[in-house]
Amino acid sequence: MDGKVLARIAAIVFVAVAITAAIIEMNREEASVPAPSTPALTRQVDPLRDRLRRCQEMGEAAANYAECLGIWAESRDRFLGRTPAQSTPGLDGGR
Repeated sequence: MDGKVLARIAAIVFVAVAITAAIIEMNREEASVPAPSTPALTRQVDPLRDRLRRCQEMGEAAANYAECLGIWAESRDRFLGRTPAQSTPGLDGGR
């Protein structure tokens, strides 16, 4: 056999295998993917988040509202992973 003919046959075999693999992959059932064991979207109720949202909606007036200042301090403490008793005096701006 001639080299060109052998190269053409190899190319045809390669293309046939690639097409077969693509068809098999497209026909694969989606059921083979295991279902998650826990629900993906579970919303946990966080009262701090709701209070922060209310202060956000107040706009600039919230800066003078004592309750919002306390809510922001609680949020900051939660973010930093400390209890309110762990706050360092003098580093929080005198508050």
